[in-house]
Amino acid sequence: MAVPSDIVPDTEHRGLLGLLPQRARDLIQLARFDRPIGAWLLFWPGAWAIALSGQAFARWDLLLWFGLGAAAMRGAGCVYNDIVDRELDRKVARTRERPVASGRVSLALAWTYLLALCLVGLVVLVQLDRTAVMLALASVVPVAAYPFMKRITWWPQAWLGIVFSWAALVGWPAATGRIEPAMVWLYAGSIAWVIGYDTVYALQDVEDDALAGVKSSARALGRHARAGIACFYIAALLLWGIAIWSVRPEALGLIALAPVAAHLLWQVGGLRREDPADALARFRANRFAGLLIFLACLVVGTASH
Repeated sequence: MAVPSDIVPDTEHRGLLGLLPQRARDLIQLARFDRPIGAWLLFWPGAWAIALSGQAFARWDLLLWFGLGAAAMRGAGCVYNDIVDRELDRKVARTRERPVASGRVSLALAWTYLLALCLVGLVVLVQLDRTAVMLALASVVPVAAYPFMKRITWWPQAWLGIVFSWAALVGWPAATGRIEPAMVWLYAGSIAWVIGYDTVYALQDVEDDALAGVKSSARALGRHARAGIACFYIAALLLWGIAIWSVRPEALGLIALAPVAAHLLWQVGGLRREDPADALARFRANRFAGLLIFLACLVVGTASH
């Protein structure tokens, strides 16, 4: 089994990152720009909504804006999370060398950096329809509350699902100017998906989290983690199926979900619960799961409009 030092992605200084000055490396790592998986996972729900609404080609610009917004706001979220969690991060092998936890980046600089990233998000926000703007602003409170959830609930992954899926609620009205049931089903499916993949991610830290007193769904599920993850992935597929059916009520439309169903089955079927490296690899594979759902939504949405 891989030891923690083999899987500490937050402290790597390899490739181009290793050629940069220390301050630049710290700021890139603080916002996780060197690890774009989080930005992809934040981006996909909004892209699904735009695609399933049938506006992916007509409003291709929205996909670009959502991509920029996902990168900036995921970065801002990481900075905020590291500010709030700096004491906990020092107790976990995978995170103790993060820039704020290690002291390489001061709190003053971290807060300034957070503000700068939020300003980029504001630029994206003003490009959207008024309804989409209001829905986007409604996410501020749950986003701000997320870092504290691991202290008060065994299911912080559920809260992450609420905030990381929010773009599905914003993307649809941004593309159409309307609020429709399909976007709610997409959002609900995304929440289940996020709980599943973030439980996979949390398997890396079960032992350290227990020592630090950090709660997680991986710890709550224990030896039943694989079955629990499978249940959340099945729920996600069912909810996405309802979203697709609400746009195109034909069995043929549901077949579009077959590739992502096979991918999620692969994730769960081969998951080695006690192998952190395997958990990290399968978590990262969800960027492809997001792409497969996007393609399903694109096919159904385009054919229905």
